[in-house]
Amino acid sequence: MRYLFAGIFFGFVLIKSEVVSWFRIQEMFRFDSIHMYGVLGSAIAIGALSVWIINRFELKDADGNEMKVKSKDNSLNKRYVLGGLIFGLGWALTGACPGPLYVLSGSGLLIMLVPLVSAIVGAWVYGYLRPKLPH
Repeated sequence: MRYLFAGIFFGFVLIKSEVVSWFRIQEMFRFDSIHMYGVLGSAIAIGALSVWIINRFELKDADGNEMKVKSKDNSLNKRYVLGGLIFGLGWALTGACPGPLYVLSGSGLLIMLVPLVSAIVGAWVYGYLRPKLPH
């Protein structure tokens, strides 16, 4: 139940901050407004600070397990570039990234069920084909 309430709260925040607004997203991709860049930049800063705090103070989760965030390889890989381009293209065309698709569908924009179902099917296809893909 706590995950359901956390999701509802997160959806409320997304709606009130207008980050699920198609118009705000189009403003971002047209470089007409700093609103979305400010939200994304704030999220990156808070995420980086959170990871630093978790690693610095060796914090534990609710079950007492260590939460160690490991460093990743920072080399540029063409699969990340291709994945980012596909993600960005889908975001620009639909006006929504995957997380807010649930919020937009739940708020009554039933047309968002099309990209939501497409995203779920795409994730399933990837999961099915993953063992055969060159990772």
